[in-house]
Amino acid sequence: MRPSKGERLELGGYQPPPHSPRRQSTVVKVIVSILGISVLSYYHLVGNAAPAIFTGHQTTSVDTLNPYPNKRRLHFKDDGSFKLTVFSDLHFGENPWDDWGPEQDRKSLIVMNDMLDLEQPDFVAINGDLITGENTFKENSTLIIDQLTSPLTQKNVPFASTHGNHDNHPNITHLQEIEREQLVAPTSYTRRAPKGVGGPGGEGNYWVPVYAKDTDPAPCLILWFFDSRSGWALDSNNEIISLPDWIDDSVAKWLVDETAAMNKAWGPPENRAALAFVHVPFHVMESLQPTRDPVKEPGLDEDKLEEGSTQSTVNTQRWGNDRDEPFWTALTSNVRNLHAVVSGHDHGNEWCSRDPATKQVLCFNKHTGYGGISKPGWGHGVRTFDFKLSTLTTSVQTWVTMENGTKIDEVTLDALYGV
Repeated sequence: MRPSKGERLELGGYQPPPHSPRRQSTVVKVIVSILGISVLSYYHLVGNAAPAIFTGHQTTSVDTLNPYPNKRRLHFKDDGSFKLTVFSDLHFGENPWDDWGPEQDRKSLIVMNDMLDLEQPDFVAINGDLITGENTFKENSTLIIDQLTSPLTQKNVPFASTHGNHDNHPNITHLQEIEREQLVAPTSYTRRAPKGVGGPGGEGNYWVPVYAKDTDPAPCLILWFFDSRSGWALDSNNEIISLPDWIDDSVAKWLVDETAAMNKAWGPPENRAALAFVHVPFHVMESLQPTRDPVKEPGLDEDKLEEGSTQSTVNTQRWGNDRDEPFWTALTSNVRNLHAVVSGHDHGNEWCSRDPATKQVLCFNKHTGYGGISKPGWGHGVRTFDFKLSTLTTSVQTWVTMENGTKIDEVTLDALYGV
């Protein structure tokens, strides 16, 4: 029997926080001004999640391109390191009408909390398929964002999201998830693309700067987030239609313009490093799978890449082939020292390989959530990237951590990787 609206709103017992972050922020300012205690101390006292500190930072220089003037700057630690962990394919919200679905969400929250405690990341990327949209109900689907971001807000970990094919459905869209995340998750750096960039269902294109020091006038590392769209939507006749499954061409032009502005403001691109995230892999990864060396390029490889596994492979009779090529060309031509392009989507893969044509390394995440397709032996976990200032433009260390704490598939992505 279909559950009542009230039962569905509970989402297995989960309830959204009773107070909005805006009201909590106001209370914090009053208490801080009267008692002279810190924001984080206040949240510790009342037992609520500590938000990112938005009260400004003491800097001797201004980065005019910084898209987050009112948020704390992300920067390397004093020891010259910056650790980034990737949560992928969380698939919250499956089967909310029975016991099985909420149980998967409970297990996913355990994995997320355990990985945050174990890896101690400075930043987290959530790389698509946050929600299984086809299983959600329109009246409460965005509330699932509150639930899945709660480990990050409670531990005060900054993060940003891409969105996947399961995040675009008649009951949920990429844009709705972005807007909800901005509303309820104070440590989120997720942004909407500028108007006209991204195409239908592809609003999540943006970048996040990371600085060597909080006072530096320019960042040393750029984290790029791209929207591979796909999924389903309703047309003007209220009929369900499929969305394009590649990064829109408008993003290629935007990328060229953004990198040109960065070079003008910050100097030569060779002085910076980059890492890129997109949920559905580029089509080129399909050609890498049969030729990769499992010894030099280790990792689980049990998802055969075929139609639907990579960009521009669905409904090609309607849209044509290789539609992801314009953006792939723009990305590999304009972003220097791009250590890897990181994707999810194919839950049974977790390897990194180098495209021989562009010399670009592409990596799979590790399937994190208990929702979504899985098979015995695949397990759940995260992929982590460990940057060092001393080798920032030449290499980065990466590995997979399983939910039992085991670290596997550790490699150094540098000029020799995959050669």
